[in-house]
This record gives sequence, structure tokens and C-alpha cells, in this order.
Amino acid sequence: MAAAGRSVHVRVPATSANLGPGFDTLGLALSVYDELDVTALAPGELEIEVTGTGADDIPRDDSHLIVRTIRHCFDAVGRTAPGLRIVARIGIPHGKGMGSSGAAVAAGVLAAKGLLEGDVDLDDTALLRLATEVEGHPDNVAPALFGGLTIAWTENGAPRHKKLLVHRGVAPVVFVPDRTMSTSAARSVLEAEVSREDAVFNVSRSALLIAALTQSPDLLLSATEDKLHQERRAQAMPETFALVSALRERGFPAVVSGAGPTVLVLADGPGRRLEAAAVVAEVSDGSWQALMLAVDFLGGTVRPAADVRLEADRDVA
Repeated sequence: MAAAGRSVHVRVPATSANLGPGFDTLGLALSVYDELDVTALAPGELEIEVTGTGADDIPRDDSHLIVRTIRHCFDAVGRTAPGLRIVARIGIPHGKGMGSSGAAVAAGVLAAKGLLEGDVDLDDTALLRLATEVEGHPDNVAPALFGGLTIAWTENGAPRHKKLLVHRGVAPVVFVPDRTMSTSAARSVLEAEVSREDAVFNVSRSALLIAALTQSPDLLLSATEDKLHQERRAQAMPETFALVSALRERGFPAVVSGAGPTVLVLADGPGRRLEAAAVVAEVSDGSWQALMLAVDFLGGTVRPAADVRLEADRDVA
């Protein structure tokens, strides 16, 4: 069991999955963050404090996703989970298609890594495996853990990932509505089978998207075309689909972020982000919040909480 009193600081980014054609495969880390301090307590104790976006809707008991993830990690390595004190500051919107659950799971496995340091070493392969066991699929947890653009797949039953660096000309902006969408509801409208033509179309666009994001941002409009899931989800979130369509008609590479309802635009420069925001203001009812973001290249981090407090004290001084 982790020594009572050990405390770690965890920071994880938001993510956007799919990116148009890369359904359940591609993910991008974005510069919106959840941060938390996790302290090991005596067994059976649990204290949770949450502030920030959607804090009132987050449970303060054993059902908390971070708590369940930490306990899963300890069980998986044959250790007894300690009691926990969690102080979380939430920046990632919940239920908006920006990877909030994936970020919580990533935060949980990173917290477990920090609490187990010196006893059990959790390397990147173990972190991804444990996170996928809780989340169910790796496309959101991979970029939350490792940052950048990630390709996620399963090989011999085990999740794998490849991290790629995004071209510096790619400038993301998300448009976040005031409504939410559950992932299960968004997936329920998808068909079990697709045509060969649609499958080939998405394979070609997914390959092109890798090139566009890493080498040629000028190809992003064509590269973000999709025929597998976005139109089929239109019935569940018509306002999102209408905004994606309006932006694409104006030449912006707009896609549904994750399961939605947030819209992601992968602009090819900061100026184009402002132009996209102007289009949204023109064609929408004003209920979309624009967040001008960067690609997060670092991914999730875990450090001793004392180090973070010392740095904060030096900054104040």
C-alpha cells in the first residue's frame, strides 16, 4: 500500500477523438486541463474536493471515476489501495466531446503511478493498458496520457499507440455549446455495417489526415471528410451537424469533436480561427463558446505535490 501522506500532483489535457475520418482511432490533445492533488490516506478514508467546470455534477463518493481508476490500478498490480484525498480543479467541460472521461481515467492511472513509485513501475505500455481497461477504448486516453496526435489500435488484444508531432501551422479552435451529449447516445445511432465505398473513402481520408496534420495543413479540408459516423449522428445533434456543414461550406475543416456536441476546427493558422469564430457568430444563435486552443504536446504529467507547491511559492516570491 502507498505510504499514508504521500501526495502527487497530476495534470491532464482535454482531447478530441475521431477528427473526422479517424473513427475510434485518432485523437488530439488540446490545451485545456484538469489538475488534481491526490494524497494517500489510511485505508477506507475518502475525501474529495472539486472546483471548476461542472463541479456540482461530479460525485464525491466511491463512484468517482478517478477513485475507481486508482483502485483498479492497485488491484491490477496486486497492491492494496490506500484511502484517498483528491482535490481537483476541472477545466475540461463534461459531456461535450472533449474527452472528460478519458482525462479522468488518465489522471487516475497517473496518480496511481505516482503513489506506487518506488514499489511498482508503471511504464507507458502499462498506463495505456490500465486506462483502456477502465475506459473501454484507447482513442481518448492515449492523447490524454501522451499528448500530441495519437494513433490508437489493438494488437493481440492489447492497446497500442503511436504519437506524432503536429505541424506548427495547425491552430485548433473548439466551439462548445451549452448542451451535452452522452457517448452512448451518440454511438447508438451508428449502423453496424458500412458499404465498401464508404470504408475505402474513410481509409483514404484517414491516411491523408495524418499527412495534413503533420506536414501539409493546406490539405485539412479534404482530409477531414467523413462518411462513417458524422452524418449518421446528425439526428442526435442537428445543431452540431448544421454548424459543421456551415463551416465546411465556407472552407473551414470542421468536424464533430469526439461524440459531440462540440465542434472542432483545425484551422491552418491563428487568423483563420478568428474567421471561423466570425462565421459561427453569423450563422448560429450565439450559444457556442469559442475556445482558441493549442495542441498539447506533453500529455499527462505526475509529480510530487511538494515540488509543485515549492514552484508556486517561488513564483509568488
